Amino acid sequence: MSFTLSPSTVTGRALTRASVIAVAAFVPALIPIHAGADGDTMAKQMYRLRVCESSNRYHINTGNGYYGGYQFDQRTWRGLGYKGRPDRAKPYWQDKATVKLHNKRGWKPWPACARKEHLH
Repeated sequence: MSFTLSPSTVTGRALTRASVIAVAAFVPALIPIHAGADGDTMAKQMYRLRVCESSNRYHINTGNGYYGGYQFDQRTWRGLGYKGRPDRAKPYWQDKATVKLHNKRGWKPWPACARKEHLH
């Protein structure tokens, strides 16, 4: 059995591939890249924090009063200017809120995970 691709299929696949590459190149730019003293970037530190806080699950709501990938409480979330609940916000907004809070207070809002992950 032979299989032939039409020009429109090849063009569509090339366009899809180019779109994926463009998105993959753009997404890291959404998170500021600040290197820590050990050369660890902010993006890497945020990933480690998120894994520690929520097992990297942005949608998490365990009923303990903390929500989302970075386990924000409602008061902090609203204080940063966001509406709704963190666990219902898109990852982009949770990451943005984390950077905003970190710029104000450092890693202090996440004492246990900051200590465990050696964030400074």
